[in-house]
Amino acid sequence: MSWDPDQYKRYADERSRPFGDLLARVGAAAPRRVVDLGCGSGTLTALLAQRWPSATVEGIDSSPQMLASAASVGTVSFQLGDIAEWTMPPDADVVVSNASLQWVPGHRDLLVRWAAQLPAGGWLAFQVPGNFDSPTHSLMRTLAASPRWATALRGILRHHDSVSSPADYAALLLGTGLHSDVWETTYLHLLPGRDPVLEWLRGTGLRPVLDALSVEQGRAFETEFGALLRTAYPPTPHGTMLPYRRIFAVAHRERP
Repeated sequence: MSWDPDQYKRYADERSRPFGDLLARVGAAAPRRVVDLGCGSGTLTALLAQRWPSATVEGIDSSPQMLASAASVGTVSFQLGDIAEWTMPPDADVVVSNASLQWVPGHRDLLVRWAAQLPAGGWLAFQVPGNFDSPTHSLMRTLAASPRWATALRGILRHHDSVSSPADYAALLLGTGLHSDVWETTYLHLLPGRDPVLEWLRGTGLRPVLDALSVEQGRAFETEFGALLRTAYPPTPHGTMLPYRRIFAVAHRERP
């Protein structure tokens, strides 16, 4: 799937806030190695280097476009790779994945494997969007299944069960022997401009659709989808309100 770093950064403040909330619950004092899985453009990975300046900090992402932007981030090493195939090094004391695991089929099995590999004193932290039943995604799925688009978009969009519930993640992590802190937060983003929810989705959820269609088809799909979104998320005198639910998990392996 292709990514557009500039489009993704249009709402950088809103997208970065969950990362800060996740990181606030990680209690590592002096980790040896910190790894950001699905690091994107590396902007948030740089915050890891700021917090733990003595650690080796690495970012891994599958998007060449995103990593091209990450090249300007100092004190962090970046590499192209599929996080589903990543193996945890023995000194990875902090492993973070921010808004990435929802793109990885079978990520629950990955979490079990990573938890088993986590060193004593290590921390595993991730957050995923929990909004697949919201109008942003349900309307997209409905439109993609309509007669005009069904053939071109069959099998393109993720299912509504791409992520688990907070309780399921808690049970999974506790079952691996880790101490776990799992919660959910619904942010209310106030977005400016015309069709801001469509603009938001152009940076994330719409990427598979736009990749599957020609440029002309993509514009036609966005015209239909934009009209549906304006009804579901009407503008107010203060901007357009986008409720956005996210699921967080921080797990820790105690030292013996």
